[in-house]
Amino acid sequence: MAARERILIVGFGVNNAALLPHWLARGARVTVADRREGVRDPEAGPVAWAVGPSYLDQARAHGPYDRVYLTPGIPPHQPDVQRLAAGSVLTCETDLFLELCPAPVLGITGSAGKTTTTTLLGTMLAADGSRPVHVGGNIGRSLLAELGRIGPTDWVALELSSFQLQLVTQSPAGAAVLNLSPNHLDHHRDMEEYAASKARIFAFQRPEDFLVTDAAPPPLMAAALAQHRGQRYTVSQSGAVEQGAYVDGRTIWWRPEPAGAAIPIQTLDHWHLPGPMNVQNALVATAMALRAGARPEAVAAALAEFRGVPHRLELVAERRGVRYINDSIATAPDRTLAALDALGGGARPGADQAPPGLVLVAGGYDKHLDYGLLGQALARCARVVALTGPTGPAIAEAIAAAGGGPIVMGPLPFDDAVRAALQAARPGDVVLLSPAAASYDAFRNFEERGQRFRTLVASHLGSPLA
Repeated sequence: MAARERILIVGFGVNNAALLPHWLARGARVTVADRREGVRDPEAGPVAWAVGPSYLDQARAHGPYDRVYLTPGIPPHQPDVQRLAAGSVLTCETDLFLELCPAPVLGITGSAGKTTTTTLLGTMLAADGSRPVHVGGNIGRSLLAELGRIGPTDWVALELSSFQLQLVTQSPAGAAVLNLSPNHLDHHRDMEEYAASKARIFAFQRPEDFLVTDAAPPPLMAAALAQHRGQRYTVSQSGAVEQGAYVDGRTIWWRPEPAGAAIPIQTLDHWHLPGPMNVQNALVATAMALRAGARPEAVAAALAEFRGVPHRLELVAERRGVRYINDSIATAPDRTLAALDALGGGARPGADQAPPGLVLVAGGYDKHLDYGLLGQALARCARVVALTGPTGPAIAEAIAAAGGGPIVMGPLPFDDAVRAALQAARPGDVVLLSPAAASYDAFRNFEERGQRFRTLVASHLGSPLA
């Protein structure tokens, strides 16, 4: 590594902030570029700052660079980025961490369920207690600054988004793909590019590495899976697999090798999270933890104790016969469809169980997704739909195209939509925030949106939430 390597950090958020002290400590010449004026830190050290609306032009004037680290939120195919990175290595913080981490990394990706599964995996590994556990990545915590505290025998679990994977040139030693459905098509050019980004989590694995997927993996990953060089484990909710984790007779089983006996791990009677998607999350975490060396009894205990992650089908209150549920993480239609299934069926054609009275708050930032299937589901199973944000009209049109059914209110500002839903609820109903859209039209992130929902529910009920 050159003593005075020239480094450009584009975007100075959670992912990239740790790059600055890392490269300054190695004597590099560092430029930080960010649209926000407020990121400039006069005490950071010998740094060139390119900030404000013309930050990319300013950064180009400071160049050329050996490496350009792109924040996950900026598409690498953007022409300004390509011009800026011409002649440089265009890379990302995740790739640097994978290169330098002394411990094998367990990485999890998918369109839905990443945070729940990564958190559960960390809980399982911590329950084992045999070695230190580090959990980070897209879950909101960069581990780059913690490299000095990670030992070669530690466990490292990373949640990895398609954005974080798009520029990596190496894969974690253990990888999992939970699922694949349309998402982030405002960032990726098409579903093929989105799937290819996800597939990079296993594309560079070695023969001794391992991958966990569903027994019926996403068709868009078929070509990449055919080239996979590592060991393959699968999960299934409908019976035994050759090697991996599966549900049979309401018990989660683990089969460590094709010819081996299956080991019972835990019954679903002790699993607290609703819906098939969460069972899938439990199976993947189980397979990852056991393949990594955790004790079966530790995995079983973690499954029984786990209560989920905030903003993911989170029961925030139950008063006077009405349940109030925060599923702000639902930033795409498939997540909302999964929530409807988890709360009692009815979202899928031919479902054999009617849902409770559903009062849904939906809509938000437009990621150019298709709301047709969601409109059909809501026409079947919702009583009231309160809409908000730029995608509100598209959801209303999808419901109307499916023949209508629910009372549709809005689009309204977020607070007004929630208040309308709260006023419409009656005993036996579920008031569900599951927007099927991102939050950026009105909030910094889905967590802030979910917390605002909690606040409005508390105000409506006239008492603090538990």
